[in-house]
Amino acid sequence: KIREQKRDGYRIEHLVLRTIRTGDGWIEMPANAYVPEVSSGNAKRMPAVLCVHGHWSGAKQDPVVQSRCIGLAKLGFFVLAVDAFGAGERGLKTGLGEYHGEMVAATLWPTGTLLCGIQVWENMRAVDYLQTRPEVDPGRLGVTGTSGGGNQTIYAGALDERLKCVVPVCSVGNYQAYLGAACCMCELVPGVLTFADQWQVLGLVAPRALMVINATRDAVQFSVREAKKSIAGARPVFELYDRGNVIRHVPVNSGHAYNQPMREAMYGWMTRHLKGIGDGSPIPEPKLQPDEREAVRVWPKSSRPRTHISLPQYARQLAVEAMKKQVEPVHAEHWESEAEWRVAHLKRLCRVPGEIGAGDGKVQVTKSGKSVALQLEVEPGITVTTRWHPGGESSPGLALVLDLDGAMSAVKSTEYTEALKAGWDVAVVELRATGALAPKGNRVRRAVDHNSSQWAMWIGRPLITQWVSDIHRALDGLGKLIYKGRLPKVRAVGRGGAGPLAVVATAIDSRIGEVHTHGAPVSVITDQPYGDGPIGTLIPGSLKTVGDLPQWMSLLAPRPLRVVNPVTAGGKPLGADAARRELKHTLATYRVMKAEKSLEIEAGS
Repeated sequence: KIREQKRDGYRIEHLVLRTIRTGDGWIEMPANAYVPEVSSGNAKRMPAVLCVHGHWSGAKQDPVVQSRCIGLAKLGFFVLAVDAFGAGERGLKTGLGEYHGEMVAATLWPTGTLLCGIQVWENMRAVDYLQTRPEVDPGRLGVTGTSGGGNQTIYAGALDERLKCVVPVCSVGNYQAYLGAACCMCELVPGVLTFADQWQVLGLVAPRALMVINATRDAVQFSVREAKKSIAGARPVFELYDRGNVIRHVPVNSGHAYNQPMREAMYGWMTRHLKGIGDGSPIPEPKLQPDEREAVRVWPKSSRPRTHISLPQYARQLAVEAMKKQVEPVHAEHWESEAEWRVAHLKRLCRVPGEIGAGDGKVQVTKSGKSVALQLEVEPGITVTTRWHPGGESSPGLALVLDLDGAMSAVKSTEYTEALKAGWDVAVVELRATGALAPKGNRVRRAVDHNSSQWAMWIGRPLITQWVSDIHRALDGLGKLIYKGRLPKVRAVGRGGAGPLAVVATAIDSRIGEVHTHGAPVSVITDQPYGDGPIGTLIPGSLKTVGDLPQWMSLLAPRPLRVVNPVTAGGKPLGADAARRELKHTLATYRVMKAEKSLEIEAGS
């Protein structure tokens, strides 16, 4: 306990909970306990409620969160309010208001650890703490939160059976509805739509009590209409336990909030199921007055310990630990066996069954002067355009210029122009969800492809794996329609964020003979948020399987690889020495494969 403050009918204890032990010390979660005043003759153990916040800028300090904590405390509940990892008092800096999604939480993706998973773990540790309090009845615990906090409520409630009453607010809809909407990284479970929808997660709460509260004027993924679908799916699960009376849906005529009518509905439900009083009808809210946000911080102003571990710092720790298994090859046979399973793994992810076959989708060919545009149906309902321009009479081959800003950005690039001047045939591919095909509002802060990348994750197909499919089908079309079945030498040129894409596409397709990357990252490991750019090239858990980007590049050996102006995961230019340190594994691989001259690294001094 750091300190405490007296209030009318309750006190606030400012606490620090240790949640995850790391090599650099404990990850700490600041928390506020709202402890009701009780007379000395009435010191019975009381029920407790864990209050988790959504994306209000004040986190647990926000008046929206404080209000339900105070209301519950005045109604006789012990309340614990916590800050989620990366939010509130747990940001990169000490001030309130930071957002823990986009390029902050994205640093976790390659490690295979999810922000929503960390939240579940930490909320379970908060439940551990509640059960140690002498004032609390450990068998009468509940959880509630709204928006992103509602998602925390759903997952903690589904996975921790100690929580007997679960009240998510403005968060239940269904996962299908997330496809087309924007959400935070903390709400995302990659691949969940391959095995479940939200009704099944809600069903895991049974036979415990569940109240779902929705606003009538909310985003589609949190809408009453979509929530009804999940409630309808979950209700039979509760009925299997003869507990159909402990699941209730409460629509409230409002926008996205946790307002007084919502709180009063929650008070009644918690009172019924944690106190055994009433029928679950709303209970009027006691008079309450939230404090100023700064007044209820655990670490006022800049008093947070310097040992505080941020979200990206923890991501880096996880990454470094995972990379201990990624050893440099000691001889060619060693790497060939390693490369075989890594390539097979990438092929499975990219849905490439063995060698790439000729495309059999719909094709439309349009000519404009010497240039040709091929519109290929790469998957049912998905058409990708490839634009091809011939080079000189004695063309050395085909340069495939890849750019995640779209095909027109590739056409305007220096790399495109230089390839044409050198006599190469040149092609660009309008990859799905890029350039003109990018969905409206795709960017969220620094993540230029935030929404489309998340939608791809929901269905278990990271964008990079879909882009690889587009590239291979484009080569199918070019080979069949332009080169009459005989592709020439192919060079993949990856600009910026498309560098890793060029590498993966080449690693699993022998038709691509060499790779050039320009201004591309050479690692996904960082202790700072990623810089402006795409996240669609990230693969969840890749560090535990195929490794970091240098291991991906190693898969190209002995094919020629030219790395020009490499950058860090945060987008900062690397000098020559730093670049060689980052690419140590790639250098070692080309060395054992006796192809050292095929690897060129061109970085600044």
